[in-house]
Amino acid sequence: MKSKSDRWRRALLGVATAAALGLAACGGGEQVEAFAPDRVIAFGDESSVIVDVNGDANGRKYTVDATVSATDATLDCKLNPIWIQVLARAYGFVFPQCNPGPNAAAAPKSRIRAVADARVAGLAAQIDAQLAESALNGKDLVTVYIGQNDVLDEYAKYPTVGEAQLIANLEAIGATLGQQINRIADTGAKVVLATVPDVGATPFGLAEKTAHSDIDRAALLTRLTARFNAGMRQTIYNDGRKIGLILADEYFNAVVRIVNAAGFVNVTAPVCDLPALPAPEVLNCTNLTLVSGGSPSTWLWADHLHFSPGGHLSLGNLAITRAQNNPF
Repeated sequence: MKSKSDRWRRALLGVATAAALGLAACGGGEQVEAFAPDRVIAFGDESSVIVDVNGDANGRKYTVDATVSATDATLDCKLNPIWIQVLARAYGFVFPQCNPGPNAAAAPKSRIRAVADARVAGLAAQIDAQLAESALNGKDLVTVYIGQNDVLDEYAKYPTVGEAQLIANLEAIGATLGQQINRIADTGAKVVLATVPDVGATPFGLAEKTAHSDIDRAALLTRLTARFNAGMRQTIYNDGRKIGLILADEYFNAVVRIVNAAGFVNVTAPVCDLPALPAPEVLNCTNLTLVSGGSPSTWLWADHLHFSPGGHLSLGNLAITRAQNNPF
């Protein structure tokens, strides 16, 4: 008889295959001729942001930043890449916010339009900012990952606002996101879009479950996340030639349910030693400021809501496979 662990491992393999190869949504299929973009343009929230704090093209990220060594605290933004860096590197691109010398790329064309703490309502302005610099076209590969902050905003209204209304609000916000995705696709640009991972499965969601006795708050967050994603998925063009959808919610839900899945040994706690860090804590977290025994590659979460470098690598690899297999 197969154990529950064996069944979950098979489920994870199936989800990874569907999420990466496009068998579950937005057309799927395979490219007849490999799509070769001229640049990568990133829209979204802080999970797609590199902050060039010192103006030296060696920016910080909302995850665990890498240091030169265990004895040298100098940051190296090329290491511990976030998911958009993982994807961009597959095509030989870098972003201006992480392009340090001495071998800096000359005038990188890729752009990060994502903004920390962004909501779906601000996505149109990000697109407008890109169009003000240069038009999008069929040689652009666009990434979009946004919506977690919207889910958190709606959740914060509970229980003053009931669940039914929160769900209706999030379905409408998801539909608004879908409309903006279609707007991007209408330019001819190819879109790699990630669903919002289950907020109920984050360390934040687990802490909310412990802190409240009225209902299972983690389960509520799961339902809210699902309806946001549903609103988006029901609105976007169901055409793999334009949009490649990464089922990040399904993939990471499988990861958190399987012991040692995808190499992760801790899927419930932040790896950053948050009480020891100045705010914003995750933006100041490095390889040298981790909890005892913590690993940025085998712990899923950097803080209570943001992926570790290991989580970003998983998402980035899914994005690569999606971009290389959708019939763009």
